[in-house]
Amino acid sequence: MDFTISPEIEDYRARIAAFVEDRILPAEADRSLWDQHGNIGRPALDALRAEAKSEGLWCLQLGRQSGGQGLSKIGMAVCYEEMNRSIFGPVVFNSAAPDDGNMMVLEKAATEAQKERWLAPIVSGEVSSAFAMTEPAPGGGSDPGMIRTRAEKRGERYVVKGRKWFITGAENASHFIVMARTSDDPRKGLTAFLYHRDEPGWHIERRIPIMGPEEHGGHCEIVFDGLELPADRILLGEGEGLKLTQMRLGPARLTHCMRWLGLAKRCTEIARDYAENRMGFGIRLADRESTQIKMGDLAMGIEIGRLLVMKAAWALDQGDFARKEISMAKIHVANLLHSAADIAIQINGARGYSTDTVLEWIYRYARQARLVDGADEVHQMVLNRLQSGDREDFWKWQVGAA
Repeated sequence: MDFTISPEIEDYRARIAAFVEDRILPAEADRSLWDQHGNIGRPALDALRAEAKSEGLWCLQLGRQSGGQGLSKIGMAVCYEEMNRSIFGPVVFNSAAPDDGNMMVLEKAATEAQKERWLAPIVSGEVSSAFAMTEPAPGGGSDPGMIRTRAEKRGERYVVKGRKWFITGAENASHFIVMARTSDDPRKGLTAFLYHRDEPGWHIERRIPIMGPEEHGGHCEIVFDGLELPADRILLGEGEGLKLTQMRLGPARLTHCMRWLGLAKRCTEIARDYAENRMGFGIRLADRESTQIKMGDLAMGIEIGRLLVMKAAWALDQGDFARKEISMAKIHVANLLHSAADIAIQINGARGYSTDTVLEWIYRYARQARLVDGADEVHQMVLNRLQSGDREDFWKWQVGAA
């Protein structure tokens, strides 16, 4: 692949960088603008979103026909990394999970009528959304084949019963995608349905307390006790739920990595600024070999992560599923983010452990990175299975035309 980016992508990157520096970082620094869950409060968020829209930096990931800017996955990698220099960056540009992944899969899989009703309001920022797949044991987690929530067809309608948990954003969401079993077929047994929060037959059992700061709407446990949906709520087609999860989760895993790289770089920024100004025993922290080794190793890790993410983004742009590339990026960048926060806190000492910087926020957030959208071990098993099955093809180079 060619590692140069187009002038258009560079223009978006530079304008995002300026917006983050001039608008978002000052809001991040003002704790009075935060909500009780460690996220940016709605009034401040709404104001920043209006500015982002006016500057043409809104929903870059979607096609222009959907209200976006039509960036490729490579373009998204560059821009998402820049957005997440601030902990509040992605949500300002409407590029944060779970809306980000939901919008992209709706753009690909929804009918025109479904796009008008379910996608457009998320794109405009009028509503937020959630993706309800994960279930308590013995239900499905990383393995969607274990999903136990069922949608029984009764006449022209489907009745959904079951339980989901750790559903990101559910408390604030208006539009939901729920994965349910419509048959016991191992390949064609799952179906994706759309529903609105105001429809009867379901409820939020609880908002689950977590270690880290929370996305708007938290992480919720949901009970379906007779949600009735017409056939036009099926997304992609009955029995196509497994295909839909693959369409959604692969790119969504990679966009997590794109954003996490921005946070990892922010950790190095805070660590370096402190080390260059903190004296101890007659020497700056930045001049100590131990600090230089830590920072040099972290810089290398970030660059490896960028290369893995860019290769996966390039493969997606070529029409590949990029399963190998995405799993590698997910494992590496998730662990990198945790390491970056840990090293930056160590260099900052007690200051890093306090709320005087966002490092403790990033540290708590980073621990979930190794769990969301597939734990490290799941992706390691995927890589082993792909390597065992493909043998030499696992390592092959793409060959261009003569």
